[in-house]
Amino acid sequence: MNAEKLVELPLFQGLNQEHLELLALGVERESYARDALIFAQGERALKLFVLLEGRVAIRYKPYDGDVLPVAEIKPNGVFGWSAALGRQSYTSCALSLDESVMLSMRGETLKQLCEQHPETGVIILERLAEVIAQRLQNTHTHVVELLRNGVKS
Repeated sequence: MNAEKLVELPLFQGLNQEHLELLALGVERESYARDALIFAQGERALKLFVLLEGRVAIRYKPYDGDVLPVAEIKPNGVFGWSAALGRQSYTSCALSLDESVMLSMRGETLKQLCEQHPETGVIILERLAEVIAQRLQNTHTHVVELLRNGVKS
């Protein structure tokens, strides 16, 4: 992946050329067939993903309940951020809903970049915080809807 392509992605906009080139060295392109499992809930969190093409479902299975849809990721969306946050495992699973193409970056690679170039780390972490906040808002809304429907039944 070259730096010119990375700058087109919202997660990496605002980074300087040097930092984009460093990021490009650690990014891999991955493809998944429809209905393919990208990562399982509880699996070791190794990679952060940016979706380029297709759709990805994020699903959570509580210990004592049914699988809950958390989010549907569309192109330019970020998922697997447990790896970027240093968590040991993914808290949800990711399933490719269509044939999908994405970029992946090992969490350890991103951490090293952020330590060596703190100004870049701040930009990336701010963008990740926006993604996380939006996902939590969407999840909150979905949980409230499920509870309302459960009470009505």
